[in-house]
Amino acid sequence: MTILDDISLFIKKGEIASITGASGAGKSTLLQIMGTLDQADSGQIVINDQDVSNLKGNKLADFRNKEIGFVFQFHHLLAEFNALENASMPALIAGMNKSEAKDKANELLKKLNIGDRATHKPAQLSGGEQQRVAIARALINNPSVILADEPSGNLDSKHSDELMDYIFKLRDELDQTFVLVTHDKAIAERGDTILDLKDGKVNA
Repeated sequence: MTILDDISLFIKKGEIASITGASGAGKSTLLQIMGTLDQADSGQIVINDQDVSNLKGNKLADFRNKEIGFVFQFHHLLAEFNALENASMPALIAGMNKSEAKDKANELLKKLNIGDRATHKPAQLSGGEQQRVAIARALINNPSVILADEPSGNLDSKHSDELMDYIFKLRDELDQTFVLVTHDKAIAERGDTILDLKDGKVNA
């Protein structure tokens, strides 16, 4: 069974690209392949001039940690750690010293207007706050791209709009590239480009 077929796209630095399509169209599969979590049967994924298909094992894991940030519909924060510790985690894995990682995480939480929630654990945070922690975690290593799979899908419309406002603010302030999978037409249309999938193909 072919899930994705003959898809080609180029996303510029600082761009927000939206991937849309009905359930089962291949949106999440495409995002997982772009994020090196799944491997395509053929083709190339090039991120920051690096062909990731040539990377294996620890080299691939290191590249993923440093160059790709992930935000999922369900935040996947670690329940036993507070917001600051969760946001710091990828930087510590990458070898940044604890003090520097803490300072950088604090700075990002402040940019996302949750600096005062840094010592709170996920269960003490609202859904929107949890997703902002997840965005801070995705940003901590200055990745080439952040891949977000329905980042606002678990939020009501008010908090969904608020989260997207933060994403666009971060794009403008940090020249950060985002790829968003969304079923929400209004969110998709805020992006710079829209890739609409149908049955694993780009719907022209």
